[in-house]
Amino acid sequence: MTPNPSARSSPVAIFILSAVTLAFAGPAAGAALSPGQEPPAKAARVEAAKFEVKMTVSRIKMDGVIDEPGWQAVPVIPLPFEWTPGDNIPAPVKTDCLVTYDLHNLYVAFRCYDPEPGRIRAHLMDRDDTDSLILDDHISIMVDAFNDERRGFQFRANPLGVQADAIFSELEGYEDFSWDAIWDAAGRIEDWGWALEIAIPLNQLRFRKTDGPQTWGFSAERSWPRDVRHRITSHVRSRNVACIMCQFNKLSGFEGIVPSRSIELDPTLTGSRTDAMDMAEFPAGKLRAGKADFEPGITAKWGLTPNLILNATANPDFSQVEADVAQLEINRRFALFYPEKRPFFLEGADFFLTPIQAVFTRTVVDPAWGAKMTGKLGRTALGFFAAQDETMNLVFPSNQGSFADAFDRRVYGGVFRLRQDVGRASTLGLLYTGRGGEDYANHVGGVDGFLRFDDKNNVTFQYLASTTEYPAAIAGPYGQKEGRFGGSALNIGYTHFSRFWIIQALYEDMSKGFRADYGYLPRVDTRNIGAVVFRQIWGKPKGWFNLIRVGAMGQAVYDQDGTLTDGGLTLRGFYQGPLETQVNLSWNAMRIRYAGQDFDGTNADFDALVRPFSGSEFGLTGTVGQWVDYENVRLADLVSLAPRAALNLGRHLNLVLSHSFERLAREGRTIYTANLSQAKIVYNFSVRAFLRAILQYRDFARQADMYVFPVEPRTKGLFTQFLFSYKLNPRTVLFLGYSDNSLGLEHVDITRTNRTFFLKIAYAWQL
Repeated sequence: MTPNPSARSSPVAIFILSAVTLAFAGPAAGAALSPGQEPPAKAARVEAAKFEVKMTVSRIKMDGVIDEPGWQAVPVIPLPFEWTPGDNIPAPVKTDCLVTYDLHNLYVAFRCYDPEPGRIRAHLMDRDDTDSLILDDHISIMVDAFNDERRGFQFRANPLGVQADAIFSELEGYEDFSWDAIWDAAGRIEDWGWALEIAIPLNQLRFRKTDGPQTWGFSAERSWPRDVRHRITSHVRSRNVACIMCQFNKLSGFEGIVPSRSIELDPTLTGSRTDAMDMAEFPAGKLRAGKADFEPGITAKWGLTPNLILNATANPDFSQVEADVAQLEINRRFALFYPEKRPFFLEGADFFLTPIQAVFTRTVVDPAWGAKMTGKLGRTALGFFAAQDETMNLVFPSNQGSFADAFDRRVYGGVFRLRQDVGRASTLGLLYTGRGGEDYANHVGGVDGFLRFDDKNNVTFQYLASTTEYPAAIAGPYGQKEGRFGGSALNIGYTHFSRFWIIQALYEDMSKGFRADYGYLPRVDTRNIGAVVFRQIWGKPKGWFNLIRVGAMGQAVYDQDGTLTDGGLTLRGFYQGPLETQVNLSWNAMRIRYAGQDFDGTNADFDALVRPFSGSEFGLTGTVGQWVDYENVRLADLVSLAPRAALNLGRHLNLVLSHSFERLAREGRTIYTANLSQAKIVYNFSVRAFLRAILQYRDFARQADMYVFPVEPRTKGLFTQFLFSYKLNPRTVLFLGYSDNSLGLEHVDITRTNRTFFLKIAYAWQL
C-alpha cells in the first residue's frame, strides 16, 4: 500500500519546527585546558587561548629568515597540543607561531624545531597538490576573519614554500582546495629544524569594516610525519566536539585595517589546434589538420562592497589543463560524476552547497560568458551566477538508471542562493536554479537549513520543487514526458558525532518528475531511508592502533509506488595505526531490483592505505562477491581490484600510478574483463614550473556468447597528455600542452584518432 503523502508531511513539519527551536539555544563554552589534560567525555568545548596582535614596526621580507625587528615585538603562539594520533597530549616537538600585520598584509611565521633535521620531508610539487603535500612536513593556518565559526580561509606550505590554500565551510565540513588566493611563502631548512614566513594580502581575505580593534578566529597546525603523522595545534581539538572552528584561538587587534574593494583583471589568450580522423574511415583514415584557433578573453573581479565580490567573464577559457581521473564505464547504471576543476566556477563554490546536489557547474559545458557574485552582508550570505552555454548538457534520471547526453542547443541559466545565520551555529537558506532555451526550461526552488543543537548533534533539511519542459525532439526519443511536468524532493538528515559514537540517519524522497538540470541528480522516483551507527575505540600513544571503528549501515530504497528497489546491510570495521596505515573492511548483504527482477547477494570490499617512508603512499581497494550483471539482467560474480601508488623520487620528481581491474563471471565463465591504467609523472623545476605527463590506457574484453545482444569482443584506448606549466601565481600562468586519443579493436591495433595542441597565457592585473 502506498503511504499517504499528506499524512507523511505533518510529522516532518513538526520535527523541523521543533529542531529550529532547539537549535537556537546554542552550546556553552568550557574552561581552558592544558596539554595532557584529558577533557571529560561529556564536557562542552574547551576555551582556547587568546592573543593580542600588533602592527609590525618594520618591513617584513619574505626570505624564510625570521630576523626582522617586526617579529621581535609580537607574542609567540605556541603549538602545545598533539590532537592525533595523541588526544591533546604534549606535542612531541616544539613549534612557535608568530603573527603580525600592516595595512596591506597579514604576516605569519613559524619556527618548527626538529631533533633530527635530516629526516625533514620536503619535496617540490604543483600548487594545491595536497595528495603529495600531506606526505611532507608542512604547516597550516586557518583564519576565521568574521569570527562567526562558519567559514575559514586555510593556507598551507611545506619547508620549500610550496603552497596550498582552501576555503573551509564548517556547516558542510567542506574543505575546498580549488579556491586560490595570491600570497607569498618562503621556507628554509636549518640545522635546528625549519622556518617559514607567509605574507597574505588583506585584499585576498574578507572581514568586517570596523572603527576599532577586531577579533579573528585563528588556528595554527603543524604536520610532522615520521613513523606516524603527528598533527600538532595551537588549541585543543576535542574528540567530543563535532565543530572545528568553535575551538580556535582568538586573535584581537588588527586595528586600522580596511577591507579591500580592489579590482582584478585577468586577461587570457588561448590557442588550440585539433587534428582528427573521420571515424567513418577508421582505422585506415588519416588525421586531417584542424584550423588553429586563437581566442582572447577576460575575467574581472570587483569588490562591490568590502565583502561582496562580483566576477564576470567574456569569451572565457574554461578548458581544463589536467585530465579527469579515469573511471571504468562498464556495467554501470548511473551517469558518472566528475568533479569541477574550472577556477571561475570553483570560487565561492561552498556558497552553493546544499544537502541535495542541485548545483553542479560542470553542466555548463561551453559558455560564451558568465557572471558570479558571492559574499556576506552581516549575517546573510548570498551567491549568484549566470551563464550562456552553447551546449545543452542533460542527465535523464530514473529509479533504475540514468544517462547523460549533450545537444547542440543554446541555453541560458542562473543560480541564486541566500543563507541566513540563525542563532550561534545554525542557518536557514533559499535556493533557485533555472535553465532555459528553445522549447526547453527547468526551474528548481526551495528551502534548506542546518540546525546545530549542541556540540554533538545537528540536523539538516532541504525541500525543493521543480518544473521542467523538454523539446519534443528530445522528450520522445529519450523517454521523457512531453509538455510541462513537475516534481519535488525532500532530504532530512541527523548526525551525532562524539568521542565514542557516530550516528547518522537519513530520509530522502525524490518524486518521478523531479529534475535538477543545473545539478547532479542521477536518480529519482525514490524514497530512501538510511542509518549509520559506529563505535569508536581510541588507542594509546605509540600503541599498535590509533583508532578502531566498528559498526553497521542499513539502507532501504523504495520507488514512489512502494516497491523495494534497493536494500542493504553493511558491517564495517576501520583500523588506523603506525606508518599512517588505514584499513577499511566491509561485509555487505544487498537486494537490488532491476528490470522487474529481484537480486539478492553478498560481497565484501576493502580499502587499505600505508605510507611506509618519506614521500610514499601505497593503497589497494577491492570488492569480491556477488553483483548484478545489468547488461544481461542476472546475478554474477565480481572481482574488482584497484592498486595505487604515489612516490616522490628525490626532491623534483613525483610519480602517481593506479590501475583498476574488474572481472564479472557467471557459473565460472567470464562475462567481461576490464583493465584501466593511469600514470602521472611530474618533474618540478621549482615551486613555479613543472613538466607533466599523463597516460591512460584501457582494455575491455567481452565474451560475446555470454551476452544477450551483439557486443564488440575487445576495445582498447590510449590517452596521453603532456603539459608544461609556469605559474607566477594562480592566475598569472603559462601553459603549453599536447594531448591525443587512440582506439583499438579486437583485430585493429591501437590507432590515433585525434590530437590537440594547446597554449594558454593569463595575467592577473590588480588595481
